[in-house]
Amino acid sequence: MTISILVITCLVSYIAFNNQGLFYKLDFQPYEIQRNPLKNLYRFLTHGFIHADWMHLLFNMFSFFFFAGSIEAVLDYKFQNLSALYFMLLYLGGIFMSVIHTFEKHKNDIWYHGVGASGGVSAILMANVIYFPLNEICLYGFICFPGILWAIIYLAYSFYMGRRGGDFINHDAHFIGAIYGVVITLIIDRNAWSDFISQIF
Repeated sequence: MTISILVITCLVSYIAFNNQGLFYKLDFQPYEIQRNPLKNLYRFLTHGFIHADWMHLLFNMFSFFFFAGSIEAVLDYKFQNLSALYFMLLYLGGIFMSVIHTFEKHKNDIWYHGVGASGGVSAILMANVIYFPLNEICLYGFICFPGILWAIIYLAYSFYMGRRGGDFINHDAHFIGAIYGVVITLIIDRNAWSDFISQIF
């Protein structure tokens, strides 16, 4: 699943880089969704398969690849035949749920457009922290802290920047995707919370 999603996302993003019509057909446009919901609901998911530029794509897919493999392995071990379903529920659900607030916030904004898999990547990241809270995560390859600490920093930063605004990054999607990742992991795996606590303490 990890490799399939990575390849599909890179391929669709690359095509959209060179096809403006496709880009605007797949991106997240709250105004278009509220104006014609039946024809545009797909945008809640398709925006996660296109990106603003190469740097945006590479950062998201590198982060996804770094964390998704271990989550896929855990789900395979715990749930076997249901693992693919749960993995997609985690990733695609993160993409979908992360922009519901954005839709409400910008549904009357004709100029708003959003792209990127950050909501799904955030969900995968936080699921990884639930299962491996003490594993070190290294920013830029040398700033390393336990995952649980990075998770707290990530949530606090995303929440603060979401309230502050002023840039072109959807920090709300990062925050909501991360929270969704925690909640859905705990719903899917009833032992995840006790395992998490036992590792922390």
